[in-house]
Amino acid sequence: MTGILDRQRSRLLLVIVVLGTLVLLLAPFCGPESLSWEDILKRGATTKSGRIFWDLRVPRVLLAWLCGATLGLCGMIFQALFRNPLAEPTMLGVASGASFGAAFCIYMGWNFSLFGLSGTAISAFAGSFCCVLALQAIADLKLDSGGVALLLAGVAFNFFFSSLVMIVQYIGAYHDSFRLLRWTLGGIQVIGLEEGVRLLPFFLLAAGVSIGFARELDLLLCDPEIAVSRGVNLGRTRRILFPVVSLCVAACVALCGPIAFVGLVVPHLCRLMVGVSHRKLAAASIFFGGAFLTACDTTSRTLWAPMELPVGIITSFLGAPFFLWLLLRRRPC
Repeated sequence: MTGILDRQRSRLLLVIVVLGTLVLLLAPFCGPESLSWEDILKRGATTKSGRIFWDLRVPRVLLAWLCGATLGLCGMIFQALFRNPLAEPTMLGVASGASFGAAFCIYMGWNFSLFGLSGTAISAFAGSFCCVLALQAIADLKLDSGGVALLLAGVAFNFFFSSLVMIVQYIGAYHDSFRLLRWTLGGIQVIGLEEGVRLLPFFLLAAGVSIGFARELDLLLCDPEIAVSRGVNLGRTRRILFPVVSLCVAACVALCGPIAFVGLVVPHLCRLMVGVSHRKLAAASIFFGGAFLTACDTTSRTLWAPMELPVGIITSFLGAPFFLWLLLRRRPC
């Protein structure tokens, strides 16, 4: 029976990988403007169709795919570390912390880079890391075994950092306030491959730690005491994974703005399809997360053409009912 279930899950994982790859390959061909195949394939970026395809759509789809895959992996890691199925970067306030850091950097007009990272990305990382440290301090208090207090603390941090972002918007100049408002809605609007190249190392980092710590995450999700008895160093695991996940979330927020619920929806749906093994779950979260955000972004730039709806609105529209469904299906402790 277990063997049959494993084979079914392996087939579903293969389906997710194929669909995720197809979405990545086909999404650049979708959009309000009809493109000429001849111009795209033979003349490159020298014609109107070529420029739209190679300079706008391909970079945008690549960035959306990488961002969705990274957020899906980060959500998967958070849910295992906090042992709470409702944990995800937005719900725990980590994305809001990163938003405040990036918004404060924009407001102050800081324009610097360090080790190839922009000032906005570094500030976003500082904001998200402060939030994670505070959450970890609350988790160490062991206020409740079900993680409800931790989740509520995350909601409180989310509101707190969101209020700070609103303060920055309110006291800023009109032009800066509009830029911040537009940025906080989340959006993927790029020209060229530069943003995608910047996000690629963070995606690889998230994928590397997800696969490298798959055994530790499996045992942590089961029970921390069992994990310790099997040789897992909880302190070392958390000291590595928390800053890594914070850095990856901050990179996504700095490049695309806060995009909610991807880290919640993707790991859950993948877990239903491929099981709880984090080695398979990581692979499924990469391809499903990438396909999910790419599909949402393609919808946002196509259905309301010539206008574009920020993709964060689409993910929130889909994620909020999903979150309520998760709350209702949970059995009381």
